[in-house]
Amino acid sequence: DMVREPDQRVVIRDVDYAFYERLVDSIPEDVHIDVDYDGKDLEIMGHGRRHEQINELLGYLVMVMTEELRLPYESLAKTTWKRPDLARGLEADQCYYFRLEKLAADAAARARGSDDIADYPNPDLAIEVDVSRSKIDRPAIYAALGVAEIWRFEADRERIVVERLDDDGQYRRIEESQFLSIQPDEIRRWVVDEDSASRWAWARRLRAWVRAEIAPRREVQPEETP
Repeated sequence: DMVREPDQRVVIRDVDYAFYERLVDSIPEDVHIDVDYDGKDLEIMGHGRRHEQINELLGYLVMVMTEELRLPYESLAKTTWKRPDLARGLEADQCYYFRLEKLAADAAARARGSDDIADYPNPDLAIEVDVSRSKIDRPAIYAALGVAEIWRFEADRERIVVERLDDDGQYRRIEESQFLSIQPDEIRRWVVDEDSASRWAWARRLRAWVRAEIAPRREVQPEETP
């Protein structure tokens, strides 16, 4: 019972990477507990129903959008990113590859049957569902991993924030996803405001909206603009 209540965060301060790695490796795969390490402090958290509902909808949204836009991508789901060279590690709620070189590296590692996380590049996009606020420096972990973009659902404000990693290693809010051309308020609409009780009906409306609203935005890419 490391975490007794859903979305409660337990922090262990001033531990080393070896402690983090031993703890992560001791947790069975079917136990839904995240363990994240920012180079100094370690955070443990379980998930409640609200967290999983929003997380599931965000995952569906990315899947539907990539299908409708015919974008190559790979879902990494809740892969645990243990990086001893960085003395950091975490598990995102959802994460993805979009860049072609990372998709190629991922395909090559999978073709070899590798289950060694060292053979896989860090993700391009990560999704965070914050029903409670983190007590460690999670952005610094993502920055160390070089994750280009983060979507965060902030439950206390009922909003989505989209952030991009800048050259100075800091995340800053942006008005539109660089990978999927969708805006934060639009993401929020589909995971909070739209009726998702019937998932197939929700997905059908989303597909029609992507074709009508998002696809035209991508017809002319920035590099193609005169």
